[in-house]
Amino acid sequence: MQAPEMKVVVLNGSPRRGGVVSQMLGHVAASLPEGCRVEEVFVHELRVRPCSGCMRCRTLGRCVLPEDGAHRVAELLREADALVVGSPCYWGNMTGELKVLFDRVVCVMMEERENGWPVPLHRGKRAVVVAACNTVWPFNVWFGQTGGVFRAVREVFRWSGFRVVGTLAKGGCRKRGELTPREIEKCKKLAKKIC
Repeated sequence: MQAPEMKVVVLNGSPRRGGVVSQMLGHVAASLPEGCRVEEVFVHELRVRPCSGCMRCRTLGRCVLPEDGAHRVAELLREADALVVGSPCYWGNMTGELKVLFDRVVCVMMEERENGWPVPLHRGKRAVVVAACNTVWPFNVWFGQTGGVFRAVREVFRWSGFRVVGTLAKGGCRKRGELTPREIEKCKKLAKKIC
């Protein structure tokens, strides 16, 4: 009997299809085993309204705003076995588009009990996160640039149950917009941590 296909969702929070984050995510996705079905989402290209904070999704299990890109991504995440997320650093955080998307898909990431206590819906599933910024290494770490992206994404994962099994940061992207062979190898190693 054949093992079931693993579904991996790749959320690309970069506005640049050929940028460093896109390169990193591309190498991770290409290095996943054959038994993985990869769904790549370019968040910047989605039409996603901001969350209105109505909280109705918590009881309905679905966002009540008019159908948009967040609904499609929510269905992908509902069925995901693993998650790969990448974002450039904007003000020490993930991109605004990625944050808006995470706000909108909360109902497929966690639910609330009657007492208001959150219940993670993806407990134990694996995730990796990549980030890039223009601040050069080691200042990107010291000044909390790429670390800010990791902190913000980990906060989402903490409440949804995804376990971060690896991260990769690249600083100094303004001057070095291509990945080195060593960085490509690190991306490939991240893929092995997912499956």
